[in-house]
Amino acid sequence: MSHSTIALRTGRRLPCLGLGTWKLTNDTAGAVEEALRIGYRMIDTAVDYGSQSGIGEGLRRSGAPRDDIFIVTKIEEDDVPLDAVRRDLDELGLDHADLTLIHRPPPGGAGEALWEGLILARESGLVRDIGVSNYTAGLVDELTVALGEAPVVNQVEWSPFGHSDHLQAHHQDRDIVLMAYSPLTRAERLGDAQLGQIAGRHGRTPAQVMIRWNLQRGTVPLPKANAARHIQENFAVFDFELSEDEMRRLDDMNEAWSALGSLAYQ
Repeated sequence: MSHSTIALRTGRRLPCLGLGTWKLTNDTAGAVEEALRIGYRMIDTAVDYGSQSGIGEGLRRSGAPRDDIFIVTKIEEDDVPLDAVRRDLDELGLDHADLTLIHRPPPGGAGEALWEGLILARESGLVRDIGVSNYTAGLVDELTVALGEAPVVNQVEWSPFGHSDHLQAHHQDRDIVLMAYSPLTRAERLGDAQLGQIAGRHGRTPAQVMIRWNLQRGTVPLPKANAARHIQENFAVFDFELSEDEMRRLDDMNEAWSALGSLAYQ
């Protein structure tokens, strides 16, 4: 199951678990090479993470076939879309991205011009699929109505401590995949007692339980890790399952908590 994938509305598929690289600037290439060695097949990045050139180096060092790897990039709210997509591909040393997202909606709008630019980037062969990040359900609908096409993915902060049944139901109705950044709460909630109890019952770590919770909800977690042992730990989640009761307990931990102060989609 370690290489299982989730279908996108376009017919392409993305891995059900990926490596987050926000601030992964300490031997990025080594971390990416190790992740690919143990089985990760999706790497998520953005220009302001400072990780793109290292990711490119790690990809080349790994020797992994390009077609086997799913690369997620982002454009910023003040970018010129085509220029930004080319900038990121240059940093990565790649000729296309598998998925490119609008990193966050621009102030006061849904980002129609950005979305139009991403559609053009896809038509130009620079990007295979396009989506958004940090969007509310309302902004997703606004974008869809404006240009006649919904994003295939919305990447948002998402953990047992902060998530939204409403957003997930909305996206399921529109066949939009939810991708989870900071699924480990940037380590801020790993010491939660109830989380620890569930982890102990399975002989697992709290981080593994939170990743497993995402997988069983059908969301796509992107845990960030730098140390090889954490990269390996975060991937070792395909040989156990949380019970329905444990899933309910984890769901009930929701308090709209955010490592950033507030959830973008609330």
